Amino acid sequence: MDFKQTNFSFWENKNWFSDIDFSIIGSGIVGLHTALRLRECYPKSKIVIFEKGILPQGASTKNAGFACFGSLSEILSDLENHTEQEVLDLINKRWEGLQLLRKRLGDKTIDFQQNGGYELFFEKDSEMYQKCLDSLPKINLLLSNYFNSEVFRINPNNFGFKNCKENLIFNPYEGQIDTGNMMQNLLKEVYKSDILILNKQELLSFEDLGNKVELNFKDFSVSAKKIFFATNGFASQLTQNEVIPARAQVLITKPIPNLHIKGTFHIEEGFYYFRNFENRILLGGARNIDFESETTTNFDLNKNIQNRLDEVLKNVILPNTTFEVEQRWSGIMGMGTAKTPVVKQLSENAYCGVRLGGIGVAIGSLIGKELADLINT
Repeated sequence: MDFKQTNFSFWENKNWFSDIDFSIIGSGIVGLHTALRLRECYPKSKIVIFEKGILPQGASTKNAGFACFGSLSEILSDLENHTEQEVLDLINKRWEGLQLLRKRLGDKTIDFQQNGGYELFFEKDSEMYQKCLDSLPKINLLLSNYFNSEVFRINPNNFGFKNCKENLIFNPYEGQIDTGNMMQNLLKEVYKSDILILNKQELLSFEDLGNKVELNFKDFSVSAKKIFFATNGFASQLTQNEVIPARAQVLITKPIPNLHIKGTFHIEEGFYYFRNFENRILLGGARNIDFESETTTNFDLNKNIQNRLDEVLKNVILPNTTFEVEQRWSGIMGMGTAKTPVVKQLSENAYCGVRLGGIGVAIGSLIGKELADLINT
């Protein structure tokens, strides 16, 4: 009699590990939207998401909750490295992605607040400040086909910021969300759609065999008809795409009585960003002071960057306010030599949607839809 042991019980194999139509690697914003789109198109399919973390491993539950599509200085920087149409297409994708996210979950669910976005400039950044002021009419004209009114305008500094230029650049279309609420409710939608998620399962390798894909994990292997990679900053490990991991470090203060700052704020082409969350300040960024160290998938904190964030918080954002930092953390984004996301077919049954350029909240919903739709093209 053969007493060969198998990895799973009959029940486990029947319900979770056999006859998988679509396997998705990564349960972040892109992975969940990919799964939901596949369910819309293939209502009877078996969809399984494999996630290597307890929660999404990259930045989907670790981001700052910015519902934005790019500050003026970032757009000007992008125009130096991309064609005008590429930049406009990217802005439009980010805007479409935000609308898709809001439509799917609802503004109340994700606590969407359109308080507007502001760009401020350190006192030393006179050249960039003047360049943005001079370019403002041109950029508004370029964006006029996408928005009903001018996107950028000059506003006085009414927030008490110090050590920065006297005027800010305001964008009324920017908003903010509650990242935790967004991801928790996306997960609810996935579960309601009869989509399975298996956490703490890191894919080590895969092989497209033509009629199926073999997925190899640490303790077992399974097969699926199709595989979709939604791993963003970790994508280069398995998909061979030119995706550069970029660590983003963030802190949040304890509640501050009578906090008068409301909105989303950018500095230095978006390398610094902060916002209010209720009566707290959430501040992140500064990786541009140490690009080499921040090109990593390690979640440790960089002391130099944390010190710089503290300095900006104390001397620029809250110069006359007593505050305490409650928590610090990091997330991993996916960057590249180009800002455009990579959504493509890798082989007959393998696909990827990665390299979101640090704007995953805005563009992730749309990339998930585009990734799922690749099998229809």
